[in-house]
Amino acid sequence: MKKYLTEFIGTFFLILTVVLVTNNPAYATMAPLAIAGMYLAMIYAGGHISGGHYNPAVTFALLIRRKIDRGDALYYIMVQLVASVVAAAIGVYLHGCGNGATIVPRLNEQTMCAVLAEFLGTFALVFVVLNVATTRSNAGNSHYGFAIGFASLAVGYALGGLSGGAFNPAIALGATVADMFAWEDIPVYLIGDLLGAAVAATVFQVTYGPED
Repeated sequence: MKKYLTEFIGTFFLILTVVLVTNNPAYATMAPLAIAGMYLAMIYAGGHISGGHYNPAVTFALLIRRKIDRGDALYYIMVQLVASVVAAAIGVYLHGCGNGATIVPRLNEQTMCAVLAEFLGTFALVFVVLNVATTRSNAGNSHYGFAIGFASLAVGYALGGLSGGAFNPAIALGATVADMFAWEDIPVYLIGDLLGAAVAATVFQVTYGPED
């Protein structure tokens, strides 16, 4: 139960940050920094309890890598998605409390560009997670949170303008509930993010080798 609660808390605050910062005109340009900072902080806060996934794509990649069993993976993803919906609903309410501007969709009109951006961003993020947080050679390191956080920051700035910068199905769901993305665009994130995670896990297994 502790690890599921930890996944809920981490995912909740990650999506809450996405909704509030991205839609605040005063801070929108700094949104990737704020989101990466929250992600980094929650990884360090809960990584020793749950592994600090906060992202169904990461959980999916670890399932492929056999670092999590199917039952836990299912519960992790369920908790992450529930947390994203709750965070989005609260985020929209708080956004309205501050008399914020209307929330507008942010998906690039060119669907294939958005899918490719999500694929590349998720691939980079998951590849970093697998290398710094799941291997024996990196076990016990103190830099994994910064590596993952900065990877999130980099892909957010580099690719976020093309797809909205989810790189995480839970963020995509939360952003959709908050009317930042259209419901019909959900497949963009499911395809891009899960395919990116699967390819990252496959490439990792090739590049890292059989020693772990």
